[in-house]
Amino acid sequence: MLINFTNHPSTEWPEVQLKSAEKYGSVFDIQFPSVDPNAEPFEIELLAEKLEAELRHILASENSGLSAVHIMGELTFCFALISRLQKAGITCLASTTIRQTIDYPDGSKTTKFGFVRFRKYLQINSRT
Repeated sequence: MLINFTNHPSTEWPEVQLKSAEKYGSVFDIQFPSVDPNAEPFEIELLAEKLEAELRHILASENSGLSAVHIMGELTFCFALISRLQKAGITCLASTTIRQTIDYPDGSKTTKFGFVRFRKYLQINSRT
């Protein structure tokens, strides 16, 4: 199972991204939370703890072999949650894209992103 923990539901993914996710079997969407920009670090940690438990429960109930969490969103929260999930032995993935931008004379621009692949987050090894 691939848990899609982002603000982009898999129903809106391009075909190439859905095809890339097939190796994990089913895709299960969970809406990424709204993270308060004024939240203190301890609040981020509490949110990460809560959602780690939820994600682990979902993965444990699936029992489908290969599994991962596709996680993209607010960076400090992602870092806290990914660190926790990796300690639990859960693979975390980012989606990589190509950005295509058109700049207009009035200063506005149009940007389109094209999915390329899923990339595993590197695990930071503790030196203590």
